[in-house]
Amino acid sequence: MTSHMLYGETVIPVPALQDFLTLTRSSNTGAAFSLLPQAGDLFLIIALVMIAAIFLFYRCIPDGHWLERIALGLLLGGVAGNALDRLRLGYVVDFVHLQLRPLVSNVSNIADHSIVIGIGILFVIQWTGSKASTPSTPQQPEETPPVKL
Repeated sequence: MTSHMLYGETVIPVPALQDFLTLTRSSNTGAAFSLLPQAGDLFLIIALVMIAAIFLFYRCIPDGHWLERIALGLLLGGVAGNALDRLRLGYVVDFVHLQLRPLVSNVSNIADHSIVIGIGILFVIQWTGSKASTPSTPQQPEETPPVKL
């Protein structure tokens, strides 16, 4: 859809939500919230290292840890999407304009949201020490000593 939008153009996909969500095409050479716009090449290198690290780390996740696998999949998709934009265009295409006035007005993209959700899942898993994603192992009955008669 953004290929049909001019830079700075805004589209209202759902009129009832126009105060909260619009599509506004913009570009971002920096990190989230347009931080460090001059460091686009550095962010591309970081993204490529992260992609390699995710592939290596994913293989080490034990069976049954599905929540960690989902989180890494979200991270991989988001990082790879933004890296492809940087390689093709030299910047990341942002278009999702979320507004919660007066607190937030941010233009981002689906890849950014994927990264934030993936990091959020990993944070919650680590913070809570969650065992929800680990397979349950059946309890072994304790052996009782033989009875002497």
